[in-house]
Amino acid sequence: MVTDPQTACFEAGIKFGTLYHQFAGTPVSPASARSLERAMAEAIENQPFCESVSVEILDDELEAELADSTAEYTELTGRFMEVEMRIEYEGVTVRTRMEMEDGYPLMKLVSVE
Repeated sequence: MVTDPQTACFEAGIKFGTLYHQFAGTPVSPASARSLERAMAEAIENQPFCESVSVEILDDELEAELADSTAEYTELTGRFMEVEMRIEYEGVTVRTRMEMEDGYPLMKLVSVE
């Protein structure tokens, strides 16, 4: 039988998969970063059991990418963002985080309470 903590962790994984694969490749610029952060968070918060989402597009990383480019935007990838989520399922709270680790956007469990 699947436990409530296992189900809560599964729900967190679904939310991360949706967030990353829905928005990866979206054109982003310094001017659109804040509105994209809000849109991403609000879209994922619509899903069941999702209590909060925080998306931060990393301005320094984005500006460094654009410094050598003739374009005024680039494609959103994991290296340009940090994400935190709080999922609540049947009294279980799961906290998660996505951040770059060894050049890869790693999504991980922070705590299961």
